[in-house]
Amino acid sequence: MTYSNATIEIAQATAPFFWGVDIGGTGIKLALVDDSGHVVSFTNLPTRQSEGADAAMDQIAEVIQKTEDSLGVRGLRIGLGAPGPMDLPNGLLVSPPQLPAWWGYKIVDAVETRTNRPVSFLNDANAAAYGEFWLGSGRAESSMLLLTLGTGVGGGIIVDDELINGVNSCGSECGHMIVDPAPTARLCVWGGGRGHLEAYASASGVVQRTRELLTQGAQSALTGLLGGENSELTAKKVYEAALDGDALSLQVVDETARWLGVGITTLVHTIDPGTVVLGGAMTFGGPNCKIGQRFLAGISEEFRSRTFENIFAGTHIKFATLGPEAGYLGLAGYARKEHAQD
Repeated sequence: MTYSNATIEIAQATAPFFWGVDIGGTGIKLALVDDSGHVVSFTNLPTRQSEGADAAMDQIAEVIQKTEDSLGVRGLRIGLGAPGPMDLPNGLLVSPPQLPAWWGYKIVDAVETRTNRPVSFLNDANAAAYGEFWLGSGRAESSMLLLTLGTGVGGGIIVDDELINGVNSCGSECGHMIVDPAPTARLCVWGGGRGHLEAYASASGVVQRTRELLTQGAQSALTGLLGGENSELTAKKVYEAALDGDALSLQVVDETARWLGVGITTLVHTIDPGTVVLGGAMTFGGPNCKIGQRFLAGISEEFRSRTFENIFAGTHIKFATLGPEAGYLGLAGYARKEHAQD
């Protein structure tokens, strides 16, 4: 069965209802979701982070109230997601780089006070993992690992139906695992950690490695995109050039796959999830593209070469299916889970 995230009419929905509120640096996605994971209402707001968190919380509360008044239903619990670092037990945004005006903000208290209902609080990547686990590529599994590939590398780990959030609210931060211990290893984009997976397998890492190869004189269709601070070089441009057979771009795709294979091997040897899901914007075209297929094959081959035969046979690596909807769906699903537990 393939999940459809199309909005359905309220008369077709199955009660109870839960909210998924996914906060990003530029936008806030709000979805009212029924008990089966169907969206009955969706709103996308600009974050306007420089105006402060209180203004955004007022907007969120207003959308929730107006939506519920219009539909004649009430979401029993709110799943709230945001980028880290965060303090989950205390409902606190610590210092998310995308939201500098919101540092130290007690976001859970703010939402609970304005909406008069409980809030389930998650890191945004963990929320996406739970979405894929509930409705997407991991829906038939009891354990799953998600890696989200974008500007950075996010992660989410679910073991025996439980999301790993961690004692310090840093559980499942797979992008910050060490894959290169050398003193000259690359620095990751968020936090500057040396040798992290994110430095090698993110869109930022792809651009950096491509730029270095071009600067060293490698021949490529991308050469004309270098321009100092105004460079037009992006991971998407590398993907497009790879589609056209550009040798340097294909080399970068293959190197990225190799680094991901290294990281996935360590993660699988640690948690043995059985299923590894790759999501985010930087999957080089995904399952329906020859470059995406090459990327996945490269990851699988690197994993095969580094693991044990039975573990390779018992581990499935595949692409995510929910796309950008995974976050708010996962948040609604996690609110649903915690409501049932309460």
